[in-house]
Order: sequence, then structure tokens, then C-alpha cells
Amino acid sequence: MSVVRVGRVLTAPDVPEHLVTVDAHAWPGLLAIPTGPAAGLKARVAEAKFAGACAAAGIELDPGRGAELRVEYDMLFRRIAESGWVGLAEGFMAGEWFATSSEVLVDVLTKLLQSNYRPKTPTISPKHLDGGGEIPAELVQHFAGDGMSGFAGHFATGVPTTQRVRVKSQQSRSAPAYFVDVTEYSEPIDASRDDLGDVQQRSVQMLLDACATSRGTHLLEFPSSGGAVSLAAAGRGAVVDAWAADEHAADALRDRVVYAGVGGAVHVELMGPEWTRATNRRSFYDAVVSVERLETLTPASKAQYLSAVGHLVDPGGRVAVQTAMRTAAFTPAADAALQSLRAYIWPGLSFSTPDELTRIVDRRTPLRIVAQTRAPAHLAASLRLQREMFDSRLREAAADGFDQVYRRLWQWQFALREALARLEMLDVVQVTLVPRDRRGRR
Repeated sequence: MSVVRVGRVLTAPDVPEHLVTVDAHAWPGLLAIPTGPAAGLKARVAEAKFAGACAAAGIELDPGRGAELRVEYDMLFRRIAESGWVGLAEGFMAGEWFATSSEVLVDVLTKLLQSNYRPKTPTISPKHLDGGGEIPAELVQHFAGDGMSGFAGHFATGVPTTQRVRVKSQQSRSAPAYFVDVTEYSEPIDASRDDLGDVQQRSVQMLLDACATSRGTHLLEFPSSGGAVSLAAAGRGAVVDAWAADEHAADALRDRVVYAGVGGAVHVELMGPEWTRATNRRSFYDAVVSVERLETLTPASKAQYLSAVGHLVDPGGRVAVQTAMRTAAFTPAADAALQSLRAYIWPGLSFSTPDELTRIVDRRTPLRIVAQTRAPAHLAASLRLQREMFDSRLREAAADGFDQVYRRLWQWQFALREALARLEMLDVVQVTLVPRDRRGRR
């Protein structure tokens, strides 16, 4: 695993006992710990601030009173003093602190974010933001309802309400306003882990409906999200091109396509570096689908990606995108907490607001947004079910070669994203786009 570092300069001369089994090549940050008198002083300050934040947030630390959070090694506070939320995550990954359960971990992170806990956290250097973030198929199967999908679902019990909203074009001052159908989904009820496959499939069907996928549709999934979209589109009689992000993902998808008996309808290819394949393409698609890729990109890369999509779709075609977006409730503390995910999983992670996405689409692409769905409670529920499924399969993940640090990292990212969704700082959104010029290509 490639790990982006965030300013570590001091390495402990002796590896502490609890870190002896940590793979130094895979997890250099866990073994690079600040030392010396200054680091010790900073750690004591960080410890006092952390204790104060927990007290303010109502997080119990006293074992005699049923502690929600227990600190096993004070090395944790050197990490927090050095890199804030990234250090807090590393301490969890290293086993230096823990919550009594993954559910309690979500509660703890929710309370810390709610109380605006914000230790000084370095920002990931821009030079590290490109690439990375591909989740191994062998890991996804341990938290996916269908064994292959790592994205959020939509629950049948959520009631949709749609209104048409007038949007001022960001293309230019003189450009006319246009209308977007905005659908809000109410909170789901009675969600259980057995529902996860169905709710993920509902997300897929919503995307295919949004781009009018039917028999004969030439559809591109850009990039592949594991196979559910491609298989469902083939089931509708569509001809599918699925562009995989890397060779490993391509091989996994080819196996699923063959196993499902739709090898003649789904063509798997490598996506290639950046978006060069899209800009060099000579044929166009009736439909393009993207599932939870957009949020893993920097704002500049989002514009490049959506522009590429706009040049792939036929003038009469449609684009359907599912992505997580930030809401007005999103705080600087939340962004600081997300540095831990940028450091270890998604280097370019950035959540746009609906207005920011509109600005990117209007100014940087040949597309226009015509419909949008919002379902923050469905994101929180989906992440809860994924977290619970992953917890139930920790032994299987270990058997597949994912070490304890990796498994703790994955528990951390589920808990953090679920906490943000619980606080409605993040929302799962589906966006439908069409070419602005529906008559033909310019």
C-alpha cells in the first residue's frame, strides 16, 4: 500500500513493543514518531486539549464509569501533537487507543466533530494528490452487500419528494437560467445488514433509469465500480464498455462478467492514464455512468473528468453520476478529520457542494445538470450496514492478507464517514446531466 506522508521528520530509535509487528514498508507513518523534550512537551499539551475536548463532547474516559474510549499508550499524544487528526487515526491504527465497539467509535467521532475538535492538522501536499485510492476487490467483498459494490445504496422506505428549482447559469453573466428537478429522499426505516445488496442495487437501477438505459443502449461505465452497473445494464439489453482503473480491477471485472454469462455484452478495457482515453475517443455513447469516483478527485481533476465525460456522450445522450457531496453543515473540523483519509486512502479526496458542482459543470464542461437527488440519511444508513458487515468479516479479511493495521484503517474510515453523514455534513447525491447542445457536436 502506498502511503502519503504529511511532514514526518523524526523517527524513534527503538521500535516500541506494541509496534514490533507493524510492517515498516507498508506503514512508515506508524513507526515515525517525534522524539525529544520538545515533542514530549507538545504531547502533554495535546493530551490536555484532547481530554478537554472529550469532556466538552461528553465522551467518558474513566474506566470506572464505563469508558467509551480507552488510551493504551501515551504515544498517541505525540502523534496528535505532530499531525492532529492524522495522528489520531494513526494511533487508532496502531492500537494505541480504542473504543469499546465500532458503533461506539462512530459515536466518539460524531461527538468530537460536533464539539469542533480541531487539533492542528497538516494539509496534504498538492504534489501527492494525483492517483491512488483504488480499493482492492478482495477487500470490497468483505463489506459489499453483493460482494462487489463499495458504494452507498438507496432504501425503498425513503419517500421521494421532487420540486423544480430555477438555477442561474454559471456559464456566463448573459447565459439564461435553467431548471433542475431536485428530489429529496426521506429517512429510511428498519434498515438491516441483509438489505445492503438490495439498496445498492436500487442505486444502480436509479442511475440506469436516469440515463434511459434499455435494449440497444451503448453505455460506458467510467470507471467501473466493481461490476454491478455493467451487469445490470447488460441485463437490460445494453451494450456496455467498462473502463477499469487498473489491471487488477479489470481482471476481477472480467471474471464477474464471464461468471454472469454476459461476456458478449460487456467489454472490459483499461482506462489509461488520466483521461487520455476519453479525449482521444472517436465514438460516442448513449449513456455514461459514474459511481462515487468524483469525490476522490481534486477540484481541478473533477473539471477534467467531467469535461472528458461530456466529450464521450452523444448529443442526445445522458450522464448519470452518483457522488458524495458536502452540505452547508460541513465544518473546518470535518475537513481536518478527512486529512486522515487523504493521507492513507484517497489522496485527492474533496467533497463539492451542489453549487460548486454546478459551477464546474457550467464553466468547464459541455454538459448541463437537469436533475439531482439528495439522501443524506441513506448515506449514513449505508455506511452503517457496510461497517457492520466488515466487522463481521474481520477474520476473513485477515485470511485474505489484510493485516491488522489495514483492517483498523478500514474501520476508521467507515466510522469517520458515518459520523459525518450522521451530522448531515455529507450527502449521497445522484446527478443527471445532458449535453448543452442537443443538436450535434460543435
